[in-house]
Amino acid sequence: MGPAEVLESALQQFYADHEAPPEVLLSDELAPDAREPLEAWLTARAGRRVQLLVPSRGDKRGLVELALRNATLAYDTRFGDAAVLAFEALDTLRRILDLPTVPRRIECFDISTLQGTNTVASLVMCVEGRMRRSEYRKFAIRGVSAHADAFASLPDDYASMEEVVRRRYQKLLEHGGPFPDLILIDGGKGQLTAAYAALRQLGLDRLVAVGLAKQEELLFRRDRMEGIALPQQSPALRLVQQIRDEAHRFAVTFHRSRRAKGTLRSELDDVAGIGPRRRKQLLITFGSLAGVRRASREELERAVGAKVAQAVIDHFETGPRT
Repeated sequence: MGPAEVLESALQQFYADHEAPPEVLLSDELAPDAREPLEAWLTARAGRRVQLLVPSRGDKRGLVELALRNATLAYDTRFGDAAVLAFEALDTLRRILDLPTVPRRIECFDISTLQGTNTVASLVMCVEGRMRRSEYRKFAIRGVSAHADAFASLPDDYASMEEVVRRRYQKLLEHGGPFPDLILIDGGKGQLTAAYAALRQLGLDRLVAVGLAKQEELLFRRDRMEGIALPQQSPALRLVQQIRDEAHRFAVTFHRSRRAKGTLRSELDDVAGIGPRRRKQLLITFGSLAGVRRASREELERAVGAKVAQAVIDHFETGPRT
């Protein structure tokens, strides 16, 4: 298929789903016998005359040249040398985040939870700009309740982030690394603070971690109050978004698989007199397991009655049964 046939096919495919404007500017001529039938087809679909033009000079030719340059750039960005694009992305991160070296090894954490209970976490790894699935790790969070006193004023996902970061790098310490050049945290300042709390416990706060806020797509460092915006459509922004999205996908998939296997359970299952209905009522009322733990006697009694409230209080005071 020659260039004229490719152009004809592209026009037919595109305008099968889009209304054509009065003038369609082309970079090259169509086949001699294709122009009139195609114009007639476009005119019939649009309900008015549509012309196919191949401008050779002037403003219209300038528009065609601009479209060609944009198309070339888009093609190179998507299908160009992956190694070159990856290095460009990593070097941009080094410059913008003021890193001591190009972040060839990036680890990213994400938390997935259901009404504050049965929390899981994921770790995904990117090496030299490519995801390395053999290094992915998943965690069943077990310490939100155990550390409830230390994190009483924090949301559960902060405590969960502290736990998973601590567990991950405690293991790397035991095995002698290798440690990442950059840690990417799915979340903003709060999650980042929790991650650094874990790193400080391990004497690893020299490691560089940044938070990536979902809505604003801003990177947060611990030493800067304001977020850092990566250039829109840049390889660097696309890379951190890809890593973050992959961590989220991996966490959600793990969470769903545990639910499907029936392995998810709540600490409230161990409380005498708590069935599925009351457990759901408590979690809806107080938002999470930590919220139930922090609730006063009066609040619990209003939610589930005096007898069950007392059972909940007794359970949390004595600790979960094993």
